[in-house]
Amino acid sequence: MKNNRKVAIAFLGTVLLFMGACQQGPKKDEPKDSEPPQEEKISPPEGIISLEESKSLYDNYTRNRVGMIEKYEMEQYPDEKYVPSRFTSFTYEDIKQYMAYIEQEAKGANVEISSLRFYFANYPNNEHFPDGKKIVHPRQNSIFIVPAIMVDGEEHGFYIGADGQAKLIKNAVGTKGMGHNSNAGEKSYASFAPTLFQSGDKSLDLNHGNSSPPPYTDF
Repeated sequence: MKNNRKVAIAFLGTVLLFMGACQQGPKKDEPKDSEPPQEEKISPPEGIISLEESKSLYDNYTRNRVGMIEKYEMEQYPDEKYVPSRFTSFTYEDIKQYMAYIEQEAKGANVEISSLRFYFANYPNNEHFPDGKKIVHPRQNSIFIVPAIMVDGEEHGFYIGADGQAKLIKNAVGTKGMGHNSNAGEKSYASFAPTLFQSGDKSLDLNHGNSSPPPYTDF
């Protein structure tokens, strides 16, 4: 009798274990930790130069240009000390915002930016720019950036007109200054006909970087 009871208990335990196994289903392999996707490696652009070449270019400017600038400024303002600027800087975030902005405006005008032009510039001997911003370093050299597009095989700086279309800077500025068209009688480029810079037009030129005398800790 006792043996029958033991057999029954063992049988019941076996049934319960079998039912539990059926409910859990077959054990699946544990998922392996997936490796993060590898970002595509970016190759350096062809324009990257060595530190040795950078130093050489910097020293060439020192020998061939700085003295001329100092001499000119001393002749114009003999009572003032003048140290020529050697670089213009923009914050990384400002440059990223600028790139995103001009791409947005170019896309809205249905044109494609072909290049960025870095124009050499010289600040006036005034306290403020025409837009009211303070001139931190009067008379210092600087740069401003202009995006360009291709039109009939030629590259031109452009801005966005009040109508949302891309227009050529040369037609608004001309050789005589703002509002003068210097291209009378020349070929008009399709929709880029001569025009005047007017209210509602949007310039894409970037300036107001931080110009400074040489950063001696670099070169």
